[in-house]
Amino acid sequence: MTATTPPAIATTPNAMNSWFRAIRRMLATQEGVLALSLVGLTIIVSAINPRFLAPENLSDIFQFNAYIAVAAIGMSMVIISGNIDISVGPLISALAILCGTVATSGFPVWVAWIVPLIVGVLVGVFNGIVVAYLRIPAIVLTLGLHSVIRGLLVILAGSKVISDLPPDFGLAQLTPLGIPMPIYFMVVLTIIAAIWMRYSARARAIYAVGGNAEAARLSGINVQRTIVFTFMINGLMVGISSVLLATQFSQIQATPPPGLELFIITAAVVGGVSILGGTGTVIGATLAAILMSAIRVAMILINVSPFWLQAVTGVLILVTVLADILRRRRQSRSIRA
Repeated sequence: MTATTPPAIATTPNAMNSWFRAIRRMLATQEGVLALSLVGLTIIVSAINPRFLAPENLSDIFQFNAYIAVAAIGMSMVIISGNIDISVGPLISALAILCGTVATSGFPVWVAWIVPLIVGVLVGVFNGIVVAYLRIPAIVLTLGLHSVIRGLLVILAGSKVISDLPPDFGLAQLTPLGIPMPIYFMVVLTIIAAIWMRYSARARAIYAVGGNAEAARLSGINVQRTIVFTFMINGLMVGISSVLLATQFSQIQATPPPGLELFIITAAVVGGVSILGGTGTVIGATLAAILMSAIRVAMILINVSPFWLQAVTGVLILVTVLADILRRRRQSRSIRA
């Protein structure tokens, strides 16, 4: 009897089709686009300069910009609600100075860590009340608050540097299981916020208010309380962000990082949060913050001036906003059809 060889099964085309389908599914979401962009950036830059994958560079990308990702979580919620907060940059710096001042005044370090969170929440509640009940546009209020806080920082702190911090003050310098503490904060808070935004009735109210405040009111949602609550959560995230910033080095600079509020807002918008409100996720904001950090490190390693980062940031904002407007127009035409 002659043995017959079974026909070969053509698995390669099926595997390729599966890969293409997976890539198309990823490209259908902003989170997928950002993840693929991170992978592509890593491959290209590491091919040019292998030091991009060095542990210290990866630590810089994730650890020292985690506070931006945390602040972007709160900013995403505010923008989804149809508002914006321009004051986050100087506020984070002011709360970081407050954190260091409390720590060097003889209080326990845990008090120094908690006080900025409380003050951040109070500022957020104030912003929410003024926006919701006095009907002052959020961009006007927070732009004015931005100038006030920055001016007070210059008058009261100047170029002051807070040093002589307690040895156990450096929360962001801890490395449980070899992983820097800021990464834990970034990942855990993103997961908690993502789950809450997906399944909580209060979060659905934020989406509804941002999509159409009048329709949300007619459906029984308390628009004012929702706005106040959203700004309160944003204040909490700003407080946490300020503690991570204050504790990552042995000194605290009184001057805020330049353009900090722009990076935070960009992370939220590039992450898929519609600048017009009503749509977006916090996962995308975190991925966008990591991508922007990776772009900054990549520019240094391939000898591109870091000043180009602001130009890249502006381009990312313009492209994302334009894509969002076109997407909304297509949806509007499909509904009318």
